[in-house]
Amino acid sequence: MSKLIYRRRQSARPAPHAGEPTYGPLTAEELQLAVRNHSMPLEALREDITPPGLHYVLTHFDIPHIDAGSWHLRIGGAVERSLELSLAALKKDPAISVPVTLECAGNGRSLLKPRPLSQPWTLEAVGTAVWTGVPLAYLLAQARVEPEAVEIVFTGLDEGIQGGVRQQYARSLPIAEALRADVVLAYKMNGSELPPQHGYPLRLVVPGWYGMTSVKWLQSIQVVTVPFHGFQQSVAYRYQHTADDAGAPVSRIRIRSLMLPPGIPDFYTRRRILSRGPVMLRGRAWSGEGAVTGVDVGIDGKWAPAQLEKAAGAFAWRGWSFPWVADPGEHELACRATDATGAVQPLEQHWNYQGMGNNVVQRVKVRVE
Repeated sequence: MSKLIYRRRQSARPAPHAGEPTYGPLTAEELQLAVRNHSMPLEALREDITPPGLHYVLTHFDIPHIDAGSWHLRIGGAVERSLELSLAALKKDPAISVPVTLECAGNGRSLLKPRPLSQPWTLEAVGTAVWTGVPLAYLLAQARVEPEAVEIVFTGLDEGIQGGVRQQYARSLPIAEALRADVVLAYKMNGSELPPQHGYPLRLVVPGWYGMTSVKWLQSIQVVTVPFHGFQQSVAYRYQHTADDAGAPVSRIRIRSLMLPPGIPDFYTRRRILSRGPVMLRGRAWSGEGAVTGVDVGIDGKWAPAQLEKAAGAFAWRGWSFPWVADPGEHELACRATDATGAVQPLEQHWNYQGMGNNVVQRVKVRVE
């Protein structure tokens, strides 16, 4: 009875601000976020390209209902020529297709202690898709960006309140990043029309950057001559030590690897069970800072290099494999990646207030029968 009373009292407390750390069970607000959003089941790591329904989704507010027939993209601000383009007009422009691994900046947040309060991801907030659309640089060239421009602001049609601020979701990119040849305004995902939850009819995709940068349901692109200080730029998505710390902005994806869970799962705990004998361990590794150059696999604390496969693209994950002869008993498996900059996944995660950029080594408990 005392536990039931405690839970009722706890659920009646006001919701903490997103990012506020806590111990204990998930809050009602976190569970509400968890059922609205979804992660990629780790068994989908077997696929080079993630099907849209399995790709992770994070929606800050509501999924807007958009009539593509009346929708237009506006490009303005510090440009010589403002543009207003329909979806049909955009589809007549030159197109590119780019395979990109997108990961939520808060991936792994629920593993931190104390736990920052927000979407309670474990490790599966990731996915790789082929995005097709118009290169952003092409449209900016048509608009002719003025020399004094410093950033490009992207605003979506999704609207809500966060941190007490009413807003449409908006983020900016430095000019140099926006003009990269692989940044795309996508109207297709894996060769088909964008699903509503992935930004229909048009979204931004920025290879190498955490997913919050790739604004969905695009409404406007504004070229600005001073840095953008919107909520999602200057308050959310920061590496902070405390609530009062201004922090540093989150940008490129940190080196990460994940293992395709071997064997079969226990329904409730998800603990893995497999038979003794030869097993091929497999997984994926990716980084927004440089090509993945190595993956080491740990078996009960002993590490050895895995075999790497060819990546589908410069910013798409890279497959790896490792043969293991499984002996009966309890084992802990792990994987640890390195990229071209020399960055290596940490064995223990450094805590930060919003729970951003967590790329700690994954550990998988298995029982071999």
